[in-house]
Amino acid sequence: MTNTSLQTIIFYEDRNFQGRSYECSSDCPELSPYLSRCNSCKVESGCFMVYDHPNFMGQQYFVRRGEYSDYQRMGMSDSIKSCRLIPQHRGSYRMRMYERENFGGQMHELMEDCESIQERYRMSDMQSCNVLDGHWLMYEQPHYRGKMMYLRPGEYRSWRDMGMSSMNRVSSMRRIMDSC
Repeated sequence: MTNTSLQTIIFYEDRNFQGRSYECSSDCPELSPYLSRCNSCKVESGCFMVYDHPNFMGQQYFVRRGEYSDYQRMGMSDSIKSCRLIPQHRGSYRMRMYERENFGGQMHELMEDCESIQERYRMSDMQSCNVLDGHWLMYEQPHYRGKMMYLRPGEYRSWRDMGMSSMNRVSSMRRIMDSC
């Protein structure tokens, strides 16, 4: 069950919510038609992933309700170029992760957050996964640190399918809960 009608993010050209602004309540693959650059944002409600390249590419950053006065302080090198709305999810969370591409090798099913794939499953890496229910954040390092990536329900047969050009591996993952 999804409800996206109330989720809103406002982008600003300059740091500290200065300059022209653009309000968005859906996916936006390209912010350049609305703003010449984007260096701060306010999330009025909901959760979003923001990207430093158009078309949901490049480094990703998860933002929830709050104020983000300086994009570079968020740990990203460039200005925000696109954003993806994360639908609110009510219900179960379930993902199958696989050791190899194309759902090969060792498989484990997750229904809760995992601080370390290596510690919990003795699995050194995840090369493919099937997100059955819910929305998830994947992290490059254990304990939800390092670069992150958003996965919504679907089959991800390889790193390429997951859009993980900027990450070397997945070491931990957590559910995106309704507290957005």
